Amino acid sequence: MATIRHTDQPTHRPEIWLVRHGQTEWSRDGKHTGATDLPLTPVGEEAARSLAARLDGAAFGLVLSSPLQRARVTAELAGFASAELDDDLREWDYGDYEGITTPQIRETDPDWSLWTDGAPGGERPKDVETRVDRVVERLRSFDGEKALVFAHGHILRVLGARWVGLPVADGARLRLDTATVSVLGWERETPAIDRWNAP
Repeated sequence: MATIRHTDQPTHRPEIWLVRHGQTEWSRDGKHTGATDLPLTPVGEEAARSLAARLDGAAFGLVLSSPLQRARVTAELAGFASAELDDDLREWDYGDYEGITTPQIRETDPDWSLWTDGAPGGERPKDVETRVDRVVERLRSFDGEKALVFAHGHILRVLGARWVGLPVADGARLRLDTATVSVLGWERETPAIDRWNAP
């Protein structure tokens, strides 16, 4: 298993809040949405606005967002219009499987799993691990108390797994619904998941 480089005894331990974007038409319908830049549905917009009450804007010294509009607009509606865009937070590139569902894929490839196989014409798990590990390193080196990240379902599940030193494939065990809040933190010096998929 790959390990993320960090000091054995980190002296500063920031708390990292993760927000999955609000609902889009494709997330509602279970279609893989990578690079396709879909807007939020009205339901997704309302859920994004409701996040503002749970996220104290003054508490976060660093706010990052995927550049894709579903994450960026979620950040704006939640009160974080000035979020810094980070290309490493883009969703998994689904390649040939963009815009279709897992049951449709399994009609021709019954044993397919994004977590172990990746996507033909898109990213493999190792590709995603490389860029998520850059995000983890950036967040661990942040010298403030709290950081906030707006991004997508699969990339945030990988981030949760990598934060605690697990392989990309273990992101499959971290269900993540739209417009939910998760928190990454520490158990003493050990990276830990404090909260996951909170509505």
